[in-house]
Amino acid sequence: MKAIAVCGSPRVNGNTQMILETACDVLKEQGVETELILLYNKLIKPCIACGKCKELRDRTCSMKDDDFHPVLEKIIEADALIVGSPVYFGSATSQTTSLLHRAGYVARANDNFLRGKIGGPVVVARRAGQNFTYAQLLFFFTINEMVIPGSTYWNIAFGRNKGEVMDDEEGIETVKTFAKNIADLLSKLKQ
Repeated sequence: MKAIAVCGSPRVNGNTQMILETACDVLKEQGVETELILLYNKLIKPCIACGKCKELRDRTCSMKDDDFHPVLEKIIEADALIVGSPVYFGSATSQTTSLLHRAGYVARANDNFLRGKIGGPVVVARRAGQNFTYAQLLFFFTINEMVIPGSTYWNIAFGRNKGEVMDDEEGIETVKTFAKNIADLLSKLKQ
């Protein structure tokens, strides 16, 4: 069993990375091989809706001059996917949406290879915009026919300055429960 967590924050060692590391720790404790992918140092160009992925039919995008394909390969290999983003102006970061738009197009053009994978979003907000961002990311999982386990609340935590998210006890527990539910579901599906 393998899970990938993607951090769409442009900041290294920020709140989104910290909360995703917490989720990864829970997954590892449950016996799930886990990798955290940081997008802060990667160039993922936005989808241009050229439709070449439908023509190529080889699980690739026509744009080959950025860091998209290595990340996509890890997503394809994984059984579970968690996507985390801070809230920027009421929505997910451009790094996050560029990755998801291209991955979604390529997946749907290639027998929807995301179908049946387990996962869901994790969102970090300073003050507001978390519900819209959570829904925005959730839509990616549902349109790709992915399985989304619940938690005790939505997978949202609060913090502005680095480290403040770790003071949000309810947010941390929500994400830990979400990660445990992913591991439990992976285990049940692998039986």
